[in-house]
Amino acid sequence: MKKWILLTLLMLLLTACTASPQNEDGQANEEEPAGAENQNDNNNKEEEEPASEEEQENAPREEESSKDAEEATTDTESEEGKPLEPQYTINPADSSVQPIGEANAEVVLLTIDDAPDRYAMEMATTLNELGVKAIFFVNGHFLQTDEEKATLKKIHEMGFPIGNHTMNHKSLRQITEEEQYEEIVALNDLIEEIIGEKPKFFRAPFGINTDYSDELVASEGMVRMNWTYGYDWEQEYTTAEAIADIMVNAKELRSGANLLMHDREWTNDALADIVIGLQEKGYEMLDPDLIDIQMADSQM
Repeated sequence: MKKWILLTLLMLLLTACTASPQNEDGQANEEEPAGAENQNDNNNKEEEEPASEEEQENAPREEESSKDAEEATTDTESEEGKPLEPQYTINPADSSVQPIGEANAEVVLLTIDDAPDRYAMEMATTLNELGVKAIFFVNGHFLQTDEEKATLKKIHEMGFPIGNHTMNHKSLRQITEEEQYEEIVALNDLIEEIIGEKPKFFRAPFGINTDYSDELVASEGMVRMNWTYGYDWEQEYTTAEAIADIMVNAKELRSGANLLMHDREWTNDALADIVIGLQEKGYEMLDPDLIDIQMADSQM
């Protein structure tokens, strides 16, 4: 009997010794299953596994694309707001275009007066599609409605320089100096209000300037110009065929010619043929932004 009691006590003692160990908090520690450490190591290896061949090929391209985009942005930002280098000036004696240095001499300047009446927007669109520029000389009496102002703003936003052709198209020689001031400066102010900048070019109605208007134009920082030839106000050239033919084949056509046209139906219809015809003769349509404003002013 005593042996049985001793055996029972011994077994209880052995059972207590083999129980799970406890942590400092008195809770039993859970043993990790066999291979858990190796499994965690494998999971870590999978996260650090190198990218696939496809991913490796795409990564450099994305890097290069990002770099190219950054360089393109830098180039754009470096050119934005920077004026083009002047390459031409206006001859004050005959309003022809004169190259500076080695600039291409085989150029002609396109100008359109009495805008924006009825066809200026269409003319601007045609020129834009052909990739060429012209100066639009505007009158104040065509800028009295919101629609007319919006048209002018759109033409300017398309990249066309806006010139001053006076407020009411009066002959400057037949009005007082005070009236000349209003005809020129008031229009400058109106144009600035519409497009955000004052005109750089001035053309007097009928090509008639005065000593006072010359001084005023210079003080306003504008280049005064007339033209070397133009025909679309003459009765025999009021069809698209006739005006296209004379503008391309006129005896006055030469390098540096300053071509006068108007916001007219027949000129609008002929405009593409005029540009293409001049190009086929080897002339480049001059970008007015290449005209040196300061040099032209100094020659007045």
